[in-house]
Amino acid sequence: MKLAFALLLILFPNAIVHAKEAQQAIPKNVQELWADYEELDKSTPLEVEVLKEWEQETIVCRIVRYQVGVFKGSQSRVAAFYAFPKGGTNLPALVQIHGGGQSASLNSVVTYAKRGYASVSINWGGNAMNLGSENWAGPQTDWGNLDATHPPQRDRVNHFAGPLTPNEFTLDSVESPRNSNWYVVLIAARRAISFLEQQPEVDASRIGVHGHSMGGKLTTNLAGIDKRIKAAVPSCGGSGDLALEQTEVPGGKKDKLDPMRLACVSDNAYIPLITCPILWLSPTNDFHGHIDNMAWNWRNVPDDIVRFSISPHLNHRHASENALTEYLWFEQHLKNADFKMPESPKVKLDLKTTHGVPQFSVTPDTSRSVQRVDVFYSIDPHALTRFWRDAKAVQVGKEWKADCPVMSHDQPIFAFANVIYEVPVPYRTGPQMAGVSTADTYVISSRMLWASPSELKSPGIQATDRPDRLIDDGSRGWHDWYRLNWDHRPLWRATTRKLKDVKWRGPDGATLSFDVICETDNQLVLTFNCNAWGAFNPGQRPVDYTVVKELNGSPKWQRVTVKCDELTATDSSVIEPLENWRTVTEFTISPSGIVVRDGLKVDSAGQPWQGPREIRNLRWEGGQYTGQGATDGEVDPHAFDRNFDDAITKSLE
Repeated sequence: MKLAFALLLILFPNAIVHAKEAQQAIPKNVQELWADYEELDKSTPLEVEVLKEWEQETIVCRIVRYQVGVFKGSQSRVAAFYAFPKGGTNLPALVQIHGGGQSASLNSVVTYAKRGYASVSINWGGNAMNLGSENWAGPQTDWGNLDATHPPQRDRVNHFAGPLTPNEFTLDSVESPRNSNWYVVLIAARRAISFLEQQPEVDASRIGVHGHSMGGKLTTNLAGIDKRIKAAVPSCGGSGDLALEQTEVPGGKKDKLDPMRLACVSDNAYIPLITCPILWLSPTNDFHGHIDNMAWNWRNVPDDIVRFSISPHLNHRHASENALTEYLWFEQHLKNADFKMPESPKVKLDLKTTHGVPQFSVTPDTSRSVQRVDVFYSIDPHALTRFWRDAKAVQVGKEWKADCPVMSHDQPIFAFANVIYEVPVPYRTGPQMAGVSTADTYVISSRMLWASPSELKSPGIQATDRPDRLIDDGSRGWHDWYRLNWDHRPLWRATTRKLKDVKWRGPDGATLSFDVICETDNQLVLTFNCNAWGAFNPGQRPVDYTVVKELNGSPKWQRVTVKCDELTATDSSVIEPLENWRTVTEFTISPSGIVVRDGLKVDSAGQPWQGPREIRNLRWEGGQYTGQGATDGEVDPHAFDRNFDDAITKSLE
């Protein structure tokens, strides 16, 4: 058998084989790629080392290392954190997979041990393992003659995103899907399942997996190929690929897809194989787990095994009420707890309404009390920078309905619903929730639906929406924003993409104005991020423009205004002020931020904020609407590649 012959090359790397014969054994699909893995797993001992052991409250913690395999004449060994409740038996267990540039998480395994799970977090990336107050200085992940670390420690070629061609650090000596580091790390993740199966405190029939970012992709792929996984939660990864020619999807990130990568490495090859319960956990504007790609590639995953929880406005992180669904998912499917996740809401996008306005209808599962239903929609094809409008759904009998007016027949429409439920009391507080983000509600999302411009033209849909100078009256708080560092009063920040939406895009020459209460003398740094992800000019990098506004302490509302010519670019190569508001993709307010002073980029730090953090009457004053209809394109793959590394850096920060 050709594949078995190829695996002999792995198990017996010193064998001399003609290159032509090796080429003939290259897998052509996922099934061939993994056909003989179980045999390899059984015949290769894990050789587990316990490098360190200690107790943390009632939790047993270990640093372990196990053998992934023998490749090219040398052992590959991966280090990991492992934790479980002291005295625990017959425990459900989890594999946690970290993201790019990160390392194994002690916090994750300890948190889940407090929740009654055994949990292992593998350090596949080879970065320093953090013990809380110091880094682990003992034996580490050692890939031997391979290099599957991230970022690469020896290999100058990125064999995660780069070519499948061979070099000294790849598994095969010819172009092969086994030269992808995704394949090698997936072997390590599958071996982590085998590690858990061998632990005396673990019930081997109840093993799940979760991971973030690159770990999200690995989680999705692992759920597809390893039937020992009984529940999975990918976070911000695993959305799959879209081809350039897939015109039926009006948004998303589309690429020219290499056939070998598409057949063996892409999520597209693994998603149809998923049979275990799986929860898609990702925000609307994630740069790694693209929501449009997910909507297309996950469309055939059966409703009875999949749920979605989507945080509006965020990128590569989750709101607390969404993040909590991961824990609830494992409680249902690995613990067989009394809790049962509601069914996904049933949704419909009606393009044949009597009033000529698209309407989104939602029928939620009412087996648990529904707190509210939010319908979000967008007319922007650029997935990474689009603003998601709240359509303000209204309950009509068992349904919730929301009008989704459009401004042009040349724009698509995207829509989904969030159904908000009350968290059962046992999952709000207690030792299992200590030190983690908690919430009183949790969110189950619908599938995302869309309609192309051609579909909007055919049934008589009217372009009824118009530009609006009032951006945010403040009556709904920060509903249209996302907030970071909210517990840190000198560093809190609120950001919105609402200025990018053509409805609220700034007129040429207009002044941006808003009211704020600041009880003590302080400042606000206003930051306007322009052309993020090549949204308007794919050939140009994004630029931040900033200005500092000094505030006098007062319990009364005070007005803040800003014009384009007040703004200075933080990029020293950009000398001119912002010409107009047409390319703004994000607007941020914060007491602190990066600004330019005397030609130098500095961190302007404000004081701890006193009093309420509220604004009202965010609006455009003056100016003229001339050219605001600039077309927002889909995500350009070249612009995406230029911005990807910057996004990874920001994510790590």
